[in-house]
Amino acid sequence: MTPALLLALLGLVDASFSGFRAYAGRDARIRKRRATARAALRGLSVGSVLLLAPVLTAVTVLLTASDRATTFDTLVAGALGYLLPLTLYTAVVLVSLLAYFFLPFRASTLAVVIGLGPLTLLRPLALAAACAGALLNGGGPPSLLVGVIAGAAVLCVEPVVHRRWYARVS
Repeated sequence: MTPALLLALLGLVDASFSGFRAYAGRDARIRKRRATARAALRGLSVGSVLLLAPVLTAVTVLLTASDRATTFDTLVAGALGYLLPLTLYTAVVLVSLLAYFFLPFRASTLAVVIGLGPLTLLRPLALAAACAGALLNGGGPPSLLVGVIAGAAVLCVEPVVHRRWYARVS
């Protein structure tokens, strides 16, 4: 699997997590698995649209480059550097989400408090680490540009989902 596809997959997982987070805490019912799954799907749909921005940026960088082969290699190197911090972050998020969805009520609540809560605060730091990884791995300015746009796109998913579906208290 190419680094770009892996990054897209990680972005979509993060988008689902953002949709879940936009909904979390808005409903006092104990049994709300259907609603949380719907929120995750909403995040996935918004993320799918927003993640077109870095794809279009990468395509534009490639099409406007004087040496497309070198630029492509630079983007691939940057994508590999971007991938490691995000893979680690996403693995921890997935473990926390699996604990939330499949453990008994008390344990799933604990998973949210000690796992998903702090991870929300670490998202921008994980993206900054990914951008640094892209540069350190030889991605250069083209990879940093695509990485920053991708980071901005995934950070926008939760506010968009919140504003569209959960801004009003029902």
